[in-house]
Amino acid sequence: MPLYRDEAVVLRTHKLGEADRIVTMLSKRHGKIRAVAKGVRRTASKFGARLEPFMVADVQLYEGRSLDIITQAESIGSYGAAISGDYASYTAANAMVETVDRLTDDGGSPQQYTLLVGALRSLSRAEHAPGLTLDSFLLRSLAIAGWAPSFDACAVTGESGSHTAFVAQLGGVVSDAVAPPGSPRLDPATILLMGALLRGDWDAADASEPRARSQASGAIAAYTQFHLERGLRSLQHVERTSS
Repeated sequence: MPLYRDEAVVLRTHKLGEADRIVTMLSKRHGKIRAVAKGVRRTASKFGARLEPFMVADVQLYEGRSLDIITQAESIGSYGAAISGDYASYTAANAMVETVDRLTDDGGSPQQYTLLVGALRSLSRAEHAPGLTLDSFLLRSLAIAGWAPSFDACAVTGESGSHTAFVAQLGGVVSDAVAPPGSPRLDPATILLMGALLRGDWDAADASEPRARSQASGAIAAYTQFHLERGLRSLQHVERTSS
């Protein structure tokens, strides 16, 4: 059908001509959508503010040959202003949407959509330190994509134990018997924190110490960028000191 509706979160926007904008969105049922929002850069636009990055909207679109056309947009979650007003939250949100942009396609991923909307809502409400919210999101987004890391048993042999070597290329913590020479070593508290972030155990995550958060952020960034096969530009700007 030429007309369709869906819920969508805005990932990024680009200017088009003098008054239009190309909006890239992750929708709940139609996957990633690139569409034109006509006239939204004019001050009289009725729905321009609803189509800014990190906003969630109920959108109606008309199918086009190359790009769809947004004909209506009703706000569902107005998270953009609160996130953009805090640098740590803003950089974390940018890393989230860049990750989702890499991981999703036109086929749709309701789980990724739900995870992203929940993370952006949490950032906008300052429920947790932005760095923790980002790291939890990265781990859980990768798990949805099929790359859940192991923080308990050895990722190679399945051997249980208190493993401290973390090797992104091998899938998480590994035993000393299979750890490559020079493998990064993590504190036990860091590994516990990473497991809590993957599970969404916020009581444990919020109670973690700065050293564990710092170690976890570095390991999670390495794990994420290994599986995405190239660096995330947004991670360079993430304010980790607020974690």
